[in-house]
Amino acid sequence: MKLHTISQAGFRQSARYLLLMRLSMVTMEWLALAALSFLAPPMTGPAPLLVTLAHALFAAASWLWLTRHPPAHSLPVTLSLTADLVVMGIWLALTGGFTNPLVSLLLLPLVTGLVLVPTRHSLAITLVAIVVYTLLVLFPVPPPAGLSRSDYMQLHLMGMWGTFALTAAIMLVVVGSLVSRLREQQQALARDREERLRDEQIIALGLSAANVAHRLGTPLNTMTLLVDDMQTLPQAHEIREDLKLLEQQIGLCRDQLKTMTEAAVRAREAATETLPLGHWLQRLRESATLLWPDARIHWPRDLPDDPLQVDATLDQAVLNLLANALRASPGGIEVTADIVGPRVQVRITDHGTGISEQILGQRSHRPVNSDQGLGVGLFLSNATIQRLGGHLEADVRTGDENRGTTMIIDLPIAEEDHHE
Repeated sequence: MKLHTISQAGFRQSARYLLLMRLSMVTMEWLALAALSFLAPPMTGPAPLLVTLAHALFAAASWLWLTRHPPAHSLPVTLSLTADLVVMGIWLALTGGFTNPLVSLLLLPLVTGLVLVPTRHSLAITLVAIVVYTLLVLFPVPPPAGLSRSDYMQLHLMGMWGTFALTAAIMLVVVGSLVSRLREQQQALARDREERLRDEQIIALGLSAANVAHRLGTPLNTMTLLVDDMQTLPQAHEIREDLKLLEQQIGLCRDQLKTMTEAAVRAREAATETLPLGHWLQRLRESATLLWPDARIHWPRDLPDDPLQVDATLDQAVLNLLANALRASPGGIEVTADIVGPRVQVRITDHGTGISEQILGQRSHRPVNSDQGLGVGLFLSNATIQRLGGHLEADVRTGDENRGTTMIIDLPIAEEDHHE
């Protein structure tokens, strides 16, 4: 596959606008010649017809050239627009000169050049247009014999109407299309700006977490030494169970810090892997069993083997959602998975009181204040899922009998492995 530069890609996309401009000019030339053949036969002849045919061939050839061999610089496009002005000037000189109402079509290459080529090239095109118009004024074409002044004026007025209609249509199509593309670009920039702000917040949270993990190492080591010293005291047998529990809790904190450090290393490496849906959920089930051995989590069975692109951060994001669901619904939660077209939807359903509107509204923008830390966890989970091409939704049920929240994790199926 042949790769193009940014300039080449831009000229290739602009080929249709140039083709539309040239076809509009050729169409008006044909219509004008057809009208003159009935209303003023003396003004028609083989020369204007040949010029119009040459202009049409030039429009087709330039479109093929721009689409198949786009130029790397704007100079060829500028020269082609200059050629449009010259051809149009010749046609006007053969069909009435500057009194021809279609003389305003000289503005089309000028306006197109303002959009497609640099300012200095647009200035050159403007000067060429002025020169062409000036030559038509300096060398006027007399009205043909046998055509009265009133008939000539009537033709001029009809031509002005046709020129106005064509200009309005071109403005509707071209300017409307440009405005639509501009709006799409503005929306894309706004999305990129929001993602950048979100990423900056995630980096700040990660740095804070790494700093806290580093600082907690020294207090944990000190507490371990103190517990060891307390176990050697004569009165240690009275608080032996408490010391044993404290030692276990310190070990749990140390293990959590180690897990956090390993997860940070894996996230920095950004290593993704492709796993079948069933294997990935089985891995999540094993992790959840280690974290919450007494929790009641109903997992799905007989899942399809559709592949997914996953990494360690996605596992942590889903585990955060499971932790939130278990905190809201200690009696038990359900995990289900469905294939919806080219995507997978994993649902985590709890029977708690639901998530507040504040947290739902800000989950993709920034962390929010929450007594249980749900705002930060939901924000990080949503950012991780979006980074892998998915999105997170929440279905809050407020009924008395079936209240709770269902978090829907929507992920794309890995296309490459899926086709294999």
